[in-house]
Amino acid sequence: MNINVRGRLMDFSRPRVMGIINVNDNSFFPGSRYMQDDDIVRAAAMMLADGADILDIGGCSTRPGSEEVPEPVERERVCRAAGLILKKFPEAVISVDTYRSSVAAAAVSDYGAAIINDISGGELDEGMFPLVVRLNVPYILTHMQGTPATMQVNPHYDDVVSEILVWFSQRMKPLKESGVRDIILDPGFGFGKNEDHNFEMLRRFSEFRIAGMPVLAGLSRKTMIWKSLDISPVQALNGTTALNMAALMKGASILRVHDVREARQVVSLFEKMYPGGVQFDHYS
Repeated sequence: MNINVRGRLMDFSRPRVMGIINVNDNSFFPGSRYMQDDDIVRAAAMMLADGADILDIGGCSTRPGSEEVPEPVERERVCRAAGLILKKFPEAVISVDTYRSSVAAAAVSDYGAAIINDISGGELDEGMFPLVVRLNVPYILTHMQGTPATMQVNPHYDDVVSEILVWFSQRMKPLKESGVRDIILDPGFGFGKNEDHNFEMLRRFSEFRIAGMPVLAGLSRKTMIWKSLDISPVQALNGTTALNMAALMKGASILRVHDVREARQVVSLFEKMYPGGVQFDHYS
């Protein structure tokens, strides 16, 4: 459960927190949008002070029905943010949230990003897997049915967890055969799944550990929370906290969140309950 991040081992035997920094004006949660340089640095400083292990920078919204941002615009946003943050906080671990290999290449090679977070699992850009192999950086392999523009148009599965596990196996095979070892799995809550699919995934989240890789839970302020509670994303922090604890108890290695301080508190309480972590004799 160790991942090599720029020559340093990050231990995922204890839960990690990833803070979301959206450098765009269209993400579903307004509180995660940081367009000005000062706001980007200020957000990074607060998240790091609150206990973020990783900062995830995205320059293109992937909310359901979202339109594509031109590649040069996305690249400029992500690279500018990574450069600003690492100039101020050189020890910060930056992941770049993109499905475009050209954006990932620039952010990693030229601006110091350390992890590639690809919501499409390499399916929207055939150049992504060769890039991951060439750069030899940790890769977050996310499951998505469809594209951001179409993913919530009647998503269908016979068995959502089993089908995602098969897909993970198929997508990891060429990466592992090419020598990539540092892979993090993300089943993709809300990415081509309806409410029932999402809660089934959470109930059976421990099954995703069967591959022996760290598993990321991206539940923060998602539709499954605020629609279930008949509230707005702005009001969904309490629901996020509840589901984050559920994910940790089912074996989540990373919580990807908008609210780092509250997520770190969840991790602290979880570690009080399970100081040695949760042990799974079987997957259920």
